[in-house]
Amino acid sequence: MATKQDVKVLGWSASPFVARARIALNLKGIEYEFLNEDLGRKSDLLLKSNPVYKKVPVLFHGGKPVCESLLIVQYIDEVWADSGLPILPADAYDRAVARFWAAYIDDKLPNQTPVLLGEADEATKAEALQQMSAALQQLEEVFEKCSEGKSFFGGDTIGYVDISLGSYLGWMKAMEKIAGIKLLDEEKIPRLVKWAERFCSSDAVKEVIPEVDQLVEFSNVLRAAFNAAASPSN
Repeated sequence: MATKQDVKVLGWSASPFVARARIALNLKGIEYEFLNEDLGRKSDLLLKSNPVYKKVPVLFHGGKPVCESLLIVQYIDEVWADSGLPILPADAYDRAVARFWAAYIDDKLPNQTPVLLGEADEATKAEALQQMSAALQQLEEVFEKCSEGKSFFGGDTIGYVDISLGSYLGWMKAMEKIAGIKLLDEEKIPRLVKWAERFCSSDAVKEVIPEVDQLVEFSNVLRAAFNAAASPSN
């Protein structure tokens, strides 16, 4: 089994993408060291280990960097195949389906987040809310089909699609509080709401996803920093 000295995750705790790597490692029972990246400053380690995109997370295994959150989750599942439970399905077709829906999640959800958290006009925010709600309703149908009546997209245990979508749950709840909207609506997506409760109560997850108030405060800091950067200097 890998030791804490062999495995490190570089990132910041509020990032849903960083959460993916940490949840996957927790599911596999792999000890790791978390290296906190300062917000607003790209460290030399980040620039050296991810020179193309210059983004977190970065997984270090035996000193070698692996970048991009979904690729990191796949890497963890393959390298530690004999640890914990599988994250990706064993069947090739099911793996392709899981990867498709993970890509769908990243295509539909992140782009609307800054709009709903920012200072866009009401029409723009309404459009972003409509698009995110439509995506969640689509995922409600996907969950019903993929779970086959079980607890998670991956069946009885948390899998690839669960990690992909579940990493956004903290920010969804923060958006609800900040923007006064309803995303996790029991009337529209009852299965996903119950799934979210199960996901967040998992031991592999609950210490990784920040509390809503922490994310609200973090959002305020981000907004203030952005406004300060956009203001003309005196």
